Amino acid sequence: MDDMDRRHFIKSSTSASLAALMVGRGFAQTTLGPLFEGDAAAGNAAGNAELRIGLIGCGGRGTGAAAQALSTEGGVRLVAMADAFSDRLESSLKTLQNYHPDAVDVPAERRFVGFDGYQKVIASDIDVLVIATPPGFRPIHFEAGINAGKHVFMEKPLAVDGPGVRKILAAAQVAKQKQLKVGVGLQRHHQKPYMECVQRLHDGEIGRITLLRTYWNSGGVWVRPREEGQTEMEYQMRNWYYFNWLCGDHIVEQHIHNLDVGNWIMKGYPTKAQGQGGRQVRTGLEHGEIFDHHMVEFSYEDGTRMLSQCRHQPGCWSPVEEHAHGTEGTADVSRARIQRYDNDTMWRFRGDYKDAYQVEHDDLFAAIRNGTPYNEAEYGAMSTMTAILGRMATYCGKEVSMADALASELALVPSAYLFDGIPPTVPNDAGRYPIPIPGVTKSY
Repeated sequence: MDDMDRRHFIKSSTSASLAALMVGRGFAQTTLGPLFEGDAAAGNAAGNAELRIGLIGCGGRGTGAAAQALSTEGGVRLVAMADAFSDRLESSLKTLQNYHPDAVDVPAERRFVGFDGYQKVIASDIDVLVIATPPGFRPIHFEAGINAGKHVFMEKPLAVDGPGVRKILAAAQVAKQKQLKVGVGLQRHHQKPYMECVQRLHDGEIGRITLLRTYWNSGGVWVRPREEGQTEMEYQMRNWYYFNWLCGDHIVEQHIHNLDVGNWIMKGYPTKAQGQGGRQVRTGLEHGEIFDHHMVEFSYEDGTRMLSQCRHQPGCWSPVEEHAHGTEGTADVSRARIQRYDNDTMWRFRGDYKDAYQVEHDDLFAAIRNGTPYNEAEYGAMSTMTAILGRMATYCGKEVSMADALASELALVPSAYLFDGIPPTVPNDAGRYPIPIPGVTKSY
């Protein structure tokens, strides 16, 4: 990340609090270590050797992530791919061959289709695993990649429930022990306007932070119609955004970016949350089980509040941004602007910067080649957990603590991954899925 030391993203006292929480809840004590720290040693340097990439999850973001990985400095080659569906894999392969014809070497025998394809990619003599499957799969895919000794780039969010986040945190410790590098697709940490603005806030430019406001409001995302002959599992996999075991709701899948910025500013994460949400506009059978709006009040340990708003409602006010209010001024973080109360001077970022989606890969691959510390899994996991905490609060309609949310044994994922299997949520005779009811639904 150029000049920013992300190893101090979380205050040592906050890290100790999380460590005590996890030990108290019966989680592994010996492997936890101080959270949000980089690798202790240099790691496995690759120098100028060619890095072989394996991609699992060949949708739009997976294709983009692979293209960015192939655009990093040094020798890189895509050698294996996997997806649940062959048409997605072949479409992705064709796109990547068009953009990087000399760096794509994925013959038929290294194209894997089905739920077990990730295992075959990992076994294909790769150095770097790119994970862009739906969020519900990322804990098992990350764990498998780290256990096999692979460096990993994985998209956000990292999980959809507490058990999944704990699996990520445990695998992150193994990655440190093995000196493996881990990148996470929270690209604002690699975007110079954000980096400089947040550093100024950390340096006290607007005084003590008293309030944060974060937004991801839009009209919604794609819908893929049900096709004749599809099993329920295949239908949900094709429409993964609308089912919590796959997506986690849009507060987790999208709004995590803004919540992560709030955590970054606070150098920590919320201790509790309360909020409300529901379905008012996107209420069709095709919209599965997720809400179309959430409003959450998060509370940090020092009493600072973060007001969070996200919605999928066309024709409405639709900002995607973050704001900080302090005792001496305000910051529009998304636009990299700071205004102090005591004068008319406004700071704004005016420098040049590269596309953050590319920079996050440049930084990861440079760390792999140089053997420098690099592990983004833990703050990615805790920002994921922040978003899950918000969803839990809106679904149940009660105040939920981070301790209870992180310790929850409520797992959303299915017991078996089979196309003729039964997903965790199924429709009734009218084709409708059960919708969370605040005051009735239990979140943990």
